Amino acid sequence: MNDKFSRRRLIQALAASGAMAAASPVLSRTAWPILGSERGPLRIVFYTDVHANPDPETAAALKLAAKGINAWKPDLVLGGGDLVEGDFHMSAEDVAPSWDAFMAMHKAVKGEHHVAIGNRDLVGVLPKDGSPPIADPRLMFKQRLGLDRTYRAFDARGYHVMLLDAVHISDDQYKYHGWISPEQQDWIKAELSRIPRGKPIILTLHLPLLTAFFGATKGMTLGAPPNRVVANNREVLALFAEHNLVLVLQGHLHVSELLRWHGTTFITGGAVCGRWWRGSYYGTVEGINGITLHPDRVEWEYIDYGWHDARP
Repeated sequence: MNDKFSRRRLIQALAASGAMAAASPVLSRTAWPILGSERGPLRIVFYTDVHANPDPETAAALKLAAKGINAWKPDLVLGGGDLVEGDFHMSAEDVAPSWDAFMAMHKAVKGEHHVAIGNRDLVGVLPKDGSPPIADPRLMFKQRLGLDRTYRAFDARGYHVMLLDAVHISDDQYKYHGWISPEQQDWIKAELSRIPRGKPIILTLHLPLLTAFFGATKGMTLGAPPNRVVANNREVLALFAEHNLVLVLQGHLHVSELLRWHGTTFITGGAVCGRWWRGSYYGTVEGINGITLHPDRVEWEYIDYGWHDARP
């Protein structure tokens, strides 16, 4: 058996992270065991749901967010989508100022920086003037970020990092569903086939693969609507069943949440914009996530980057 899946290493990880979690004074900072890379710590800042727009107050907030990201001195910065305050009715011209605002933040962030796509980042799906949808609603996202496609992978200090496109345009009242397409699933299979089975993997996507939010806020017998979660999550997670999926970074819900399931840590990353630039949402303030991946554990904290809106 590969040492990265060894029982001894897992017991060591449990012991180390358990001691740290017990010493942690607040819920927003804790640690969980993983079977990580032996190449040393990897410091990550994960942010999501920026909802950038041209408002001067938002510009001030985004400068603070970039400053907070840089102050953490991450090796890697990952964004979880909804980068701009767009919607399916807006044209490329309508949303251009919001993209300008986000790109100013993006360029201010130092170091390696990758972002996933969110539903707000699609353009021209249902044009408000009644014209036909544009041929590629993801084009502006790709152009602004210099990408050929919206899902991709790379390696970082012994980890395999995969960014997914979790937005599927629908023709029902929801307008979109959380969904990982068959094309992406084939790509995931191909990616997994070419890396060692024990290699630790990080996933980043916009809509959650796993969350307790709806049980906590709506009741345990109520399910999530298809435009709030990845509806085919079990199918997607099954692809990783024989692999070392250590961390899933997800957004969309604007709440800070940490789950542990079958050896994987799921972090729902709150929101840079909080309650859409109107303060906190379900107790989650505007913030970013500081994550350190050690060989035996993941340490996480939700960081208030210092901006709070006084508007009602």
